[in-house]
Amino acid sequence: MKREEARAIVKAEAALFAPDLTLLNATARYWQEVGQHHENASNTLWSMGWLKDHFGESILLQEIDDSKVATMVAKRRGEFVPSQRKPGRKYKTPEARKRVSAATVNRTATQPLREIILRAGALWGARTATIDWSKHLLPEPKERVREASSGEEAAIMAELARGYDVAVEFAFVNGCRRMEILGLEWSRVDFFGRQFTVIGKGNKSRVIPMTKRTFEILWAQQNYHAEKVFTYVAARTVKMGNRGLIKGNRYPLTEAGLKIAMRRAVPKAGVKNFHFHDTRHTAATRVLRNSNLKVVQQLLGHEDIKTTTKYAHAMMDDVLRAMEAAGPTESPTETAKTDIKALKDIGKAG
Repeated sequence: MKREEARAIVKAEAALFAPDLTLLNATARYWQEVGQHHENASNTLWSMGWLKDHFGESILLQEIDDSKVATMVAKRRGEFVPSQRKPGRKYKTPEARKRVSAATVNRTATQPLREIILRAGALWGARTATIDWSKHLLPEPKERVREASSGEEAAIMAELARGYDVAVEFAFVNGCRRMEILGLEWSRVDFFGRQFTVIGKGNKSRVIPMTKRTFEILWAQQNYHAEKVFTYVAARTVKMGNRGLIKGNRYPLTEAGLKIAMRRAVPKAGVKNFHFHDTRHTAATRVLRNSNLKVVQQLLGHEDIKTTTKYAHAMMDDVLRAMEAAGPTESPTETAKTDIKALKDIGKAG
């Protein structure tokens, strides 16, 4: 029995390295080498499951061509966003069914398949078809840049409390993503060097210098938690098995808690069309007005400066203000020939 099991294991492992690679084995190897290490590994796992359901696990990578990819894109594009309706709750109007966006099709189907096939061909030596991926990636609308005015920021901050206000202010000042803030630990805060390190997308770290206000925010959070920087005060006591919350005690902020806090605070503040990620846009735009795109690229951790150019509108605002401030001179500035001769004489004398 043990010999048979050993042979089966050897056969299964050999299949992962075969030139004629099935989608099942390709996704298994991709998960082992890359997918499980993604920041959103659960999303990667979901995408691989969807791909196997669509194509079938036994299909060979070399059988997936432009035609099959086009069919796959059409199918994913025709699917609907999962319903958010809670069972048992009565709704005044039926929820409108919404199809997945172009960005979702790209992120959950086309790009994962592309990464698997390209890796299989380039690194694993597997046989793959030639696919023109540019024909299958759907055009996406440009990401909007929503900057909060000083009044909007103050109004939102006034509706936040219990630690959520501190995290949101930190976001407004530093332009960090939500998960970068939630994941910030004391081991990566350097008060002496006046800098802190966040872990961003792709598990990549970047160092951000502390402004005076950032220093004050972080200094005030000490002694609340041994590991995590940002915490909140429990509003009530909640019993949850071996774990629980005690009213008045502090606990590390959670993604769900921070989302809910912002979703409640923004409408209460009377602010329209503003999400947590817009704090990042706000910080970037404000910094750009006093620097340049390279500085903002460094702050946000963009690998390609093209990603940062969406904030170029701030530079246009500066140009506009300069043009508005420009006015006619009281005297003409045309240079006379005698002036030019005088300058030349000065140059010769020097």
